[in-house]
Formats: sequence, C-alpha cells, structure tokens
Amino acid sequence: MPYIRWLFAVCYLTTTQALAQNQLDDTSQLGLLNAPTYSPFLTNNPLPNGYPWGNRTANDSNPYTDVPDTNVIRYYNFTISRGQAAPDGYVTNVIVVNDQFPGPLIEANWGDWIEVSMTNNISGPEEGTALHWHGLMQSTTPWFDGVPSVGQCPVAPGASFTYRFRADQYGTSWYHSHYSSQYAGGILGPMIIHGPSNYDYDIDLGPVFLQDWFHKDYFTIVEQLESVTPTPNEPNNFNISNWRQYADSNLINGKGNYSCALANNSQGCTNNAPLAQFRFQQGKKHRLRLINSGAAATQLFSIDGHNLTVIANDYVQLVPYTTQHVFLAAGQRTDVIVEATGNINSSYWMRSNISVICALAVEPSNQALAEVFYDNANITKQPKTQPWYYNDTGACSNDPLNETVPYYAIASTTKPSTTITLLIDRIINSTGNMEWRMNQQTFRANYNDPLLLLAQEQNTTYPPESNVYHTGSNQTVRLIVNNNSTSQHPMHLHGHVMSVLHQGPGYWDNVSLTNMQNPQRRDVQMLPPSGHIVLQYEAKNPGVWPFHCHIAWHLSQGLYVNLMEQADNITSMQIPSVIPEMCKNWNFYTSQDVVEQIDSGL
Repeated sequence: MPYIRWLFAVCYLTTTQALAQNQLDDTSQLGLLNAPTYSPFLTNNPLPNGYPWGNRTANDSNPYTDVPDTNVIRYYNFTISRGQAAPDGYVTNVIVVNDQFPGPLIEANWGDWIEVSMTNNISGPEEGTALHWHGLMQSTTPWFDGVPSVGQCPVAPGASFTYRFRADQYGTSWYHSHYSSQYAGGILGPMIIHGPSNYDYDIDLGPVFLQDWFHKDYFTIVEQLESVTPTPNEPNNFNISNWRQYADSNLINGKGNYSCALANNSQGCTNNAPLAQFRFQQGKKHRLRLINSGAAATQLFSIDGHNLTVIANDYVQLVPYTTQHVFLAAGQRTDVIVEATGNINSSYWMRSNISVICALAVEPSNQALAEVFYDNANITKQPKTQPWYYNDTGACSNDPLNETVPYYAIASTTKPSTTITLLIDRIINSTGNMEWRMNQQTFRANYNDPLLLLAQEQNTTYPPESNVYHTGSNQTVRLIVNNNSTSQHPMHLHGHVMSVLHQGPGYWDNVSLTNMQNPQRRDVQMLPPSGHIVLQYEAKNPGVWPFHCHIAWHLSQGLYVNLMEQADNITSMQIPSVIPEMCKNWNFYTSQDVVEQIDSGL
C-alpha cells in the first residue's frame, strides 16, 4: 500500500505543467490587494448596547465564565478533497477544503454557535479525516473537538459529519485536520471570532497565515520519518538525514516564491510566483491577525519600517506593548496593530522568516515576503525597503513572561490540587524507528475506540500507548514539562487556557514562579530546548483533552498525552447519537479496507 501511494504521487506530478497559484478556486481573496476588511462584529439585529455581546468589555468581563448567549448559529459547508496547487510556483499534491488553499474563513461573534457540515471526498487513495477548532474550550461539547481516537472516530471516505460548537472565546485562531499530519498537506483555514477590543484601531485586515511549505505530500514525509534506522555502530545517532525534514519554502497567506533552480522537476515549477499583497491607508491603524499554521517552523514576523503593537496572544488579549519582531511557534497566534506612518506613495516588505536555529529550512527558502502598498503606491513595482535588524540567536522560547501581561487579570494559585510532571525525550526503538516519548511512553491512537466513548461506558483503563493521565475531581492541575532533548516543542492543550507560570533552561527548580497575580495565558506555549515550562489550568471541563507538541512530525512520532478530567461526570454526558453512528461507519469502512496508520495517528 505505501508503494501505491508513492506511485500515485509521482505519476500525478510528472504529467502536469505548472499551474497558477489560484488554480484550485479563484473565489478566495486571501492575500490579494482587494481582499475584504473585517467588521469589529457581524451584524445581528437587534443589538443590545450596540454589540452582540451586550455591555461586556475586555477589562471587566471574565472571558471564560461570562460568555454571551447571542442565539445565532453560523453555518458552513466544507468538502475535503484532493487537488493540486502551486502556492510557491512549484506544483504539488494537496488535500484541501472547498478547493481552496488556505481553506475558507470561519467568522462569528463571541457567543455564537458554529455549525460546519463536512464531507470527506478524499479519494485516490482514500483517507479518513477530522477537523479540530484550535483553541476553543468545547465546554459541554468535547465530542466535537475533532480529534480521532479521543472524542470521535475519523470521518470515513464518502461520509459526511456535522460539527456544532460554541464560539466560547474571541480573537484569532484557525481550524485544521487532526488526522495524522494531514494539515501539513493543506487541510486548514482561519477563524475570526469578534469580541470586545482592548485597543482602538481603524481597519481589520484579517488573517495573515504564516506557513512552512513542503513539496512532498504529507504521507510521504511521515513515511520517511517513520523509516529512520540508526547508522552502523551509532544506535543513538539522531543526526540522521532521513529524520531531518527541511521546509522547501515559506508562505504568507498561501503565497510564496520558490527558486525553480532548486527543483528536481523544473517542468512543474514557475519562477516569480505572485506574492501576497496588503493595502495600508496612511495615518490609519491596521489590525493584522498573525497565525502560524505551519507543520514545524518557528516564524519571525516583521514589516520594514513599521513597529508592531502586540494586543493578543492566542485567544488572550494583552496589555499592549510595541516591538519590531513577533515570534510565533507552530499553532500560536498574535494580533498586532500597525500604524501606517509611511509615505502615501511608498511600499514596504512584509517578512516572515523561519528561524534558522529553531527550525529546518534551506536558505533563502526560509524567508516569506509579502508586499504592503500605501494608498498611492505603484503596485507594479516591488518594495525596496530594508529589514529591521534581528539577531536570531535566542533560546527558541516565547517572549519573556513579564512582557506579556493579560489585559483581563486572573491570579493563579501557588498550591494546585494535583501536579503532573512530564519528561520529554526521544529514542530509536527496537524496530529502528524514531519515537518521541513523554515519561518514557510514546502514543498511538486507536481510531476505532474513542476514549471519550469508552469513559462514558465507565471503561477508564487503557493500554499504555493511550497515554492517559487521570486528574480525577481535582480543580487545579499543574503541568511541569521538562525537555530532555535539544529540540523545542510548542505544547498545546485542548479544552483549556493555560497559565504559564515559568519557563527557562534545564529542569524546573520546583520553586521559581512568574507573576502569579496575573500570569501569561495561552493555549500553545513554547518549551525551549533542554528547558522547562510550568503550566497550570482550571479543571472544570469534563472530557478527555489532548496535550501535545504542535510540530506535526513530533506528534506523528508520539509526543502526546491525554488528560482525563472528571471521569465520573463523563458517564452522565448526553453524547449525541451522531458520534457513535460515525464510529459505526468507520468500523464498517475499516472492516473492508486496511487503514495505513504508519504513525501515531494524530
């Protein structure tokens, strides 16, 4: 079966000439100069106090306990299928949503419900799939979090499924497949949830997708990573070329420019592919919603000659601060305000560089460029501006915690109800494969028996490879994560917002904590190489919640645990019948076809 997949990919590429970047579907305006701007809220009359969220504001309403009830449902229809795209000029196979790359925008107001009816039309070959709505709490709807083997079975080829969940946070995020590393092949798109603002601005320019890009299809990459064998007499040699997956290019809003001189098949490549473009209005303040939707790379974002005022990380609004560069790990988002202080006739480069010390990319393919044009700029000429100076010699960690202060203050307790200590390392196992482990155990998904459904049946004993940690009825959980490897790991927790109590080199000293009166909060936090992070969350959301590295290849190789919360309450959940029905469809499919689960499954 792996040979069949490989043959399909090669034949499909070598018979196709280079295609335009919008060859999938020209209805998407992401990255175009005439792209729409976004209202601070979606119209919904009547509007109490002028906004769908009533009189709630960013500084006096708890964003986690005071979610408004708007009585509005936003409907979307998604079809997932294979296609081809050339986002950087090089034609490659993709799996996409509604024939668009990146996929369609989901937009809602804080408190709305979102319904996404999804059809799996992946064929040639067939695959299962599932969609995750990154960063949302999924309170009362853990079965719609979109992680196969946890809250659902995969959606079988040819089948349809409808997700229904609350926009229970507000800000910037994205959705993506959580089936193997599928999202690295194109199944992803932006989300904007409008809510109270902590900073006045004039124009919302919307999503700015930052994404490392690979010309091999995701399955081939995973297959390669899973086939690593040690070199002779070096059983613990991790500097093996097969294991190191270099990005071929870097994209902004699904557009980049690859040098065809580097391509093995120049017939499938076109130089000087068009770049993403943005329009600035002189004197106005523009909101940019930065999203690192890449498989692995850490991004360093900037705009020549312009300062960036940071107002939010993930779904957490911040006390604004100004910088020239923004650092985003895979899965993280940062909202910035950019005041257009340049000349009305000018143009500037927008840049996002893959950090050469925190990720793998071949220079100059590590740099993504986009064009920013002022009102009267000549759009036929590229900018000639110079970048801000930046010394990429940091510790592959997020901004200092004392610089990132949440706008709405929430104190953390110094005495959690329970503490879980996790040690990350990597090994080559007895079969010669690379594994990432947490507490000496790698993870592997069982697509056919989701843990949430088993827990509802009071089955809470699982095989070791399920990596389940029970937090019981404890109300506050502290996670101490020590990194016994030289790789960084953006750690993502589903179903919760995490307070980041400490980060630094080496193992945690079990003493040091930062700003306990109002610690930084987010849903993805970078764990530095050979370092540690201390996280804490309120365990008030019954369910089974993934905690994992958001580097797609590390997750494929098992860097993942499940946190089971309030198992006694799971037994009384009214799980919709569509969830077990989907599992029946998947079980029937797998009884007829063998699923190629060559990795962890997530």
